[in-house]
Amino acid sequence: MKIRDLLKARKGPLFSFEFFPPKTPEGEEALFRSIRELKGFQPAFVSITYGAMGSTRERSVLWARRILEMDLNALAHLTVAGQSREEVAEVLDRFLEVGVENILALRGDPPQGERVFRPHPEGFRYASELVAFIRERYGEGVSVGGAAYPEGHPESASLEADLLHFKAKVEAGLDFAITQLFFNNAHYFGFLERARRMGIGIPILPGIMPITSYAQLRRFTEVCGASIPGPLLSQLERHQDDPKAVLEIGVEHATRQVAELLRAGVEGVHFYTLNKSPATRMVLERLGLKPRP
Repeated sequence: MKIRDLLKARKGPLFSFEFFPPKTPEGEEALFRSIRELKGFQPAFVSITYGAMGSTRERSVLWARRILEMDLNALAHLTVAGQSREEVAEVLDRFLEVGVENILALRGDPPQGERVFRPHPEGFRYASELVAFIRERYGEGVSVGGAAYPEGHPESASLEADLLHFKAKVEAGLDFAITQLFFNNAHYFGFLERARRMGIGIPILPGIMPITSYAQLRRFTEVCGASIPGPLLSQLERHQDDPKAVLEIGVEHATRQVAELLRAGVEGVHFYTLNKSPATRMVLERLGLKPRP
């Protein structure tokens, strides 16, 4: 089902889960085991991120089909980095052939070790161009989402410049957006207020990552630019060598975040699971939600 329709018809907040591409057959089975363990929470959709520079093009289609075969709604990630327009069109057609109705349109990051994004000579420069391309090619046949950055994209000159880029994506045809992860809800509420003042009315789903590893957290935040509140960072630093304590700190913080977001009336919450189910499951259960058999 198209996510835009789910958002319009919802009678309460929606929950969704995101995973990253597995590198081995064992990793793939572990990923789908995690999806099965979270399926009982009836996610509105499940997504697997797209490999850097289109490296998972073929497998991304297979993974999307496998999600659909589990009677779950698939959101297919698609980046333009390293790919021509023809290659992008081919993978889009493949996604639709297997039954995908939802695309998350992204520019993608520069190759590892590079700081500047260089578009493919025959490709797209911006996510907004990809959104427009999808709309021109498929019309309303798919629901199109995009990324939002509560603390600004790392490459943006300012929050205002970043918001203008976001507005360009919305005007190109976005139905909804999912934010980059954040650990301070004030960043999300501030972004939402600025977006609404600019006339952007689409649903903007907050992205939450329950912290499970101190080292992994530092790597993620260095790449995406998300800040860590001082008190939370101090707690994690004191317990960084105690995995159980880090997990408990991360789950408790994420639970408080999500509870506040739900009280504020958000349309849904998107969980960055890191391919593991326990932390996300713990958050949902502490919020009083129980999986269905």
